[in-house]
Amino acid sequence: MPALAMRKLGKALIVKTLMGVVLAVSVPSGGANAQQDESIDEIQVTATRRPVAVTKVSAALTLVQRDAVQNEKLATDALAHQIGVFLQQTTVGQGAAIIRGLKGSEILHMVDGLRMNNAIFRNAPTQYLALIAPGSIERMEVVRGSPTSLYGSDAVGGVIQVISRLPRFDSDEFAIQRELFVALDSAELGKSLSASLDMGNRHTAGLMSVAGQESGDRRVGGGKRVKPSGFESYSARAALVVNPADDRSWVFDAQFTRQPETPRVDELVPGFGETEPASAEFFFVPNDRQFAHLRHTRDAAWFDADWTLDLGWQRIVDDRRTRALGSDERRVEKNRSDLLGMSLNASRDIGRASWVWGAEIYHDKVSSSRVQQDINSGFSEEVQARFPDDSTVRQAAVFAHLSRPLAERHTVSAGLRASAVDIDVTPTADYGAADIGIRDVSADAGWLFDLGDTTQIVANVSYGFRAPNIFDLGTLGERPGNRFNIPNTSLKSERVTQFDLALRKRADAWSAEFVVFRLDYTDKIQSALTGDLTIDGRDIVQSRNFGRAKNHGIEAALQWHPGGAFSADMLVNYTRGEQREDDGSNTPGDRIPPLNGRITLEWTLNDAWSLTTKLLFADEQSRLSPRDAGDTRINPNGTPGWAAAGVGVNWRPSASWTINVGVENALDKQYREHGSGIDAPGVDFYASVRANW
Repeated sequence: MPALAMRKLGKALIVKTLMGVVLAVSVPSGGANAQQDESIDEIQVTATRRPVAVTKVSAALTLVQRDAVQNEKLATDALAHQIGVFLQQTTVGQGAAIIRGLKGSEILHMVDGLRMNNAIFRNAPTQYLALIAPGSIERMEVVRGSPTSLYGSDAVGGVIQVISRLPRFDSDEFAIQRELFVALDSAELGKSLSASLDMGNRHTAGLMSVAGQESGDRRVGGGKRVKPSGFESYSARAALVVNPADDRSWVFDAQFTRQPETPRVDELVPGFGETEPASAEFFFVPNDRQFAHLRHTRDAAWFDADWTLDLGWQRIVDDRRTRALGSDERRVEKNRSDLLGMSLNASRDIGRASWVWGAEIYHDKVSSSRVQQDINSGFSEEVQARFPDDSTVRQAAVFAHLSRPLAERHTVSAGLRASAVDIDVTPTADYGAADIGIRDVSADAGWLFDLGDTTQIVANVSYGFRAPNIFDLGTLGERPGNRFNIPNTSLKSERVTQFDLALRKRADAWSAEFVVFRLDYTDKIQSALTGDLTIDGRDIVQSRNFGRAKNHGIEAALQWHPGGAFSADMLVNYTRGEQREDDGSNTPGDRIPPLNGRITLEWTLNDAWSLTTKLLFADEQSRLSPRDAGDTRINPNGTPGWAAAGVGVNWRPSASWTINVGVENALDKQYREHGSGIDAPGVDFYASVRANW
């Protein structure tokens, strides 16, 4: 009965939310208030590669501002329960966004205009976005859909871009700004501390910041602590901004984050269908991200265009220590990607048209080794690495995109991109070398129709591809779901066509968005069973281009901001997927999120006090692919529906101090986000203090 009641509650909330969206769209329009004006004028760059108001963009956007990011443990936590985004978490120190049923390398992750996706990104949930310190983020921008002409390979499901916070001062006088943040929570015995120092003036400004956190074993609903699940994380950053003139600037940014030893919970704790865990040891030791970025901007330069040049280097370290349960052999892996990139981007208004054009080039080198140790004798020997050592991926592209009003109320946009991807897979003792060259084009088009001053219809269509990377072509080793992957160097690109249609509304006290989408994914790289088993009983699989997926769904959001003390927002996401298996059969899509949503109510009592209540919910997900049904992270009978509520109090006793206290999952509900490797936190009391001076 409780599960049935929860499903009924979730469905009732969804129906009410959809009715609210429809009502909001039909509300008579009027002049916008100050809060609405601020939203309309909000500047974003990811969907267009140039600053523009969000009301001038046809793409479906999710914008997560700094206030929603900086108090989170992980950057990925800020994406949870946002419109069009579902968050999967294999272990506590990691998180992966799912957009329209796609994930991992099917979504392009970027930081400040440069690719984060590298040659070892999985086409499954990945942990790397969690290696960005939340305190370093100004905002996160999610393009739901495929801006393929602007971003190319990997942008088939969408783009997640992290915009880093930079030091800025308005005066010629030298100034200093300090910030200190401390946070505690009960569910994970978490302790967080960060500090930053900004100094300079409007011509030259710099920042330095450090952060650290310790998270203990997670207490899930009902009181059980899952062991081991705790992790630690440390980060440091330095940035310098130089503005020699009003029309030009230089930015240098260096970032570092390390998780020294993070346990993979689903390997160390028995899952569904297991009486014992799969591994005696499985730790990421460590996971690192290093990032150095140089940017130069110049306005109204050559050809009267605004130019941006980005040069970047990123190193991601994905080292591991593993040992199967009952085995005396420990494996120690060292895996690294070094990604060098350059992006040149120009934009210009020519008459009523707006042009963006540019070029990119990237070089990625993979280093990988693996040593096998006997824990009794201490004897060790080198064995075949997870990835072919010294393999490389080189990418180059040119692109152009045009936006132009056709009439008083119509605006169209279109873009084209030509890409070249060259992949060199080095030979190993058991598998040969491969030299793969891919030449392809990407294209997209959008239409925006102003029905009135506050109502819009928008549509987008795109064609894109995802070139296989070193992970797809050359991975050897254990995979989730009791599988063992062997390489396949004959893969080709995946291809996606996508369409979405949206209705947007902005009125005095309401704003709403309702989006329907469909995507067709062909030549999809999926794991196929070979019919063989490893000596420890894992299914041997190999990646092949046999898959085809068709996903469709809705994304809806409703905000009510009457201008007084009360405001509310609601959202609901629904995705349904079908896919073709290696035997030609059609099954439910892999790792498709259930229908899910959020309702948030906020009361601003005065300048110092505000109260926020939140209800999160998800329906059951019983439509499982064969892989999902065999995944020990997923209940083979389906993931039950759930709802969890929380409340928070924000107190600002002065302009320098902000204090937050509250409770999440107040009823101590035991539940799991579909596809995650660990249950969500149980009742969680938290407190944080932020000081600025």
